[in-house]
Amino acid sequence: MSKLPLLPPTVIEPIIRLALNEDFGTAGDVTANLLIPEKATAKLYFKSRDTGIIAGMQAAVMTYHMIDPSVDLRVLKGDGSAVTKGDVIAEVEGSVRSLLMAERTALNFLGRMSGIATLTSRYVALIAHTKAKIAATRKTTPGLRALEKRAVLAGGGNTHRQSLSDAIMIKDNHIALAGGIEKALSQITENADHMVRVSVEVDTLAQLEKALPFAPHVVLLDNMGPDKLRKAVAIVDAFDGPRPTLEASGGVNLKTVKGLAETGIDIISIGGLTHSATNFDIGLDAAK
Repeated sequence: MSKLPLLPPTVIEPIIRLALNEDFGTAGDVTANLLIPEKATAKLYFKSRDTGIIAGMQAAVMTYHMIDPSVDLRVLKGDGSAVTKGDVIAEVEGSVRSLLMAERTALNFLGRMSGIATLTSRYVALIAHTKAKIAATRKTTPGLRALEKRAVLAGGGNTHRQSLSDAIMIKDNHIALAGGIEKALSQITENADHMVRVSVEVDTLAQLEKALPFAPHVVLLDNMGPDKLRKAVAIVDAFDGPRPTLEASGGVNLKTVKGLAETGIDIISIGGLTHSATNFDIGLDAAK
C-alpha cells in the first residue's frame, strides 16, 4: 500500500461540501427521515465488487464526518491498497440516518478515484521492466483535480503539473503565437524565474534539435511513435549539453504504452488516466 500524505482539509473540504449540497437539495434525505427513527444506529460495510486499487478514502471519511462527527468510520484498506472482489475495505457505524445521507457521496468519491488508481496501476505494471514512469495530465474533472491526481499517485503513477503555475510548459499554440520555437524559448529563458522548471512540446525531430541548445528541463515529444521516439532519444544522447527529461504524450493506450516505454524515454503522460477511467464498483452493505 502506498504511504500517501493526506491532502490538506482546506483543499478537499469545499469539494465535499459542494457534493453534499448537490445531493441534499433543499430538504436533505426525505426518505431516511420518514423511515428511520431518529436514534436508530447500525454498522455497515464498504465492500469491493471489483478487483483493483483503492483511492478516495480520505474524501469518503470526511464526507461522513462533515455530516455527523459522531460516526465511526474504520478504514481497513486505505488508498493504494490492492483489493479483490468481496473485500471489506471499511466499516462505518453510527446514526442510520447519517450513514444513509452520506452513502452516495462517499461511494461516488471512492468509485471515481479507485477507478483512476486501478487504471493507473495497469499502465504502471505494463512498463515496470523499463525506466519510464507514468504521469497524469491536467485533463481532470473540473473541481476534482486534487483528488484525481492523488488517485493517480495511489495507483503508482506521477501527477505532472497540478496547475498552470507549477511550471513553464511551452505548447504548440505558444510556439505558433510567439513566432517559432526558438523565439519562444529565447523569451522564456530571458524572463523566467530561476526556480521554475521549463518544459517545451515538440512535434518534430527538427524542433527537438532547435530546442536542445536552450537547455529546457523537459522536452515533451508529442504524438511520436516508437521509431520516432528512438530517434529522439538518440539525438538527445548525442547532444553535447544538459540532458532534458524526455516525455512522450498523445494517443497513449494500454496496447501502445509498452512499446513507447521501451524506446528509452523517461515519462509517458496520459490524459486518459483521469478523463477516461471506468468507475470502480464499491457497495455499502449491511452484511459483512
